[in-house]
Amino acid sequence: MSDSSAYVPPRVWSWDSESGGKFANINRPVAGATHDKPLPVGEHDLQLYSLGTPNGVKVTILLEELLALGIKEAEYDAWLVNIGDGDQFGSGFVEVNPNSKIPALLDRSTTPATRVFESGAIMVYLAEKFGAFLPTAGADRAECMSWLFWQMGSAPFLGGGFGHFYAYAPEKYEYPINRYAMEVKRQLDVLDQNLAAREFLVGDEYTIADMANYSWYGALVLHDIYEAQEFLDVTSYANVTRWAQQIEARPAVALGRRVNRAWGPEEQQVIERHSAADFK
Repeated sequence: MSDSSAYVPPRVWSWDSESGGKFANINRPVAGATHDKPLPVGEHDLQLYSLGTPNGVKVTILLEELLALGIKEAEYDAWLVNIGDGDQFGSGFVEVNPNSKIPALLDRSTTPATRVFESGAIMVYLAEKFGAFLPTAGADRAECMSWLFWQMGSAPFLGGGFGHFYAYAPEKYEYPINRYAMEVKRQLDVLDQNLAAREFLVGDEYTIADMANYSWYGALVLHDIYEAQEFLDVTSYANVTRWAQQIEARPAVALGRRVNRAWGPEEQQVIERHSAADFK
């Protein structure tokens, strides 16, 4: 176990631009734009500014699923926001999302245009706008919203907690790794127990709750984000694996996973998406 007892917190914390490990160059304790950079705008009403991370993939999967239903109004332009380069702090992006996080959506079909930020809010907005993948009333709607917000609240423990200390922190510390590994395994067990008796998170209906949770936990059990599959023993969560594989087999999911993806095999990357032809 690493000895961190030498650190004594100061009375008032101050920002050290060298702290933060791998992401020190883009982390800062203040909000707002750092530079002028207008956002590009395409031909469609829906303009998405994003990156193919789990939070970004949630929205592109939903948009591709809507298009697969034949909803032409769900056509969209997806523009790459390179968070490693600080694109999220450009003036245009901050106007759409004052929190400077991807994804962000601008719907130009309204007057004035509607901005939506936070991935869960974008999913609800689109599902309600087009009347799909979100139960309209009753217990099923409540269940869907519960699992969607469960994911929004749980992902920081998986990504910012476990992922940061296990994969990205400049040094390995036993205490935070153990703390967040315990929580991630608890989350996987929550999903696994629920999916033991259900095909999807809301019974037999595939919803935005599945898309949102798949984007994080499917990536964990199927694609070894953080290179931690063995460490977390993810194969022991058989119901989660079955559910994730079932979702990943959907053609729209395969397309959505490629949008704004700027790494991995070139044939899997669709840096920008403006029409279905971009996948070819």
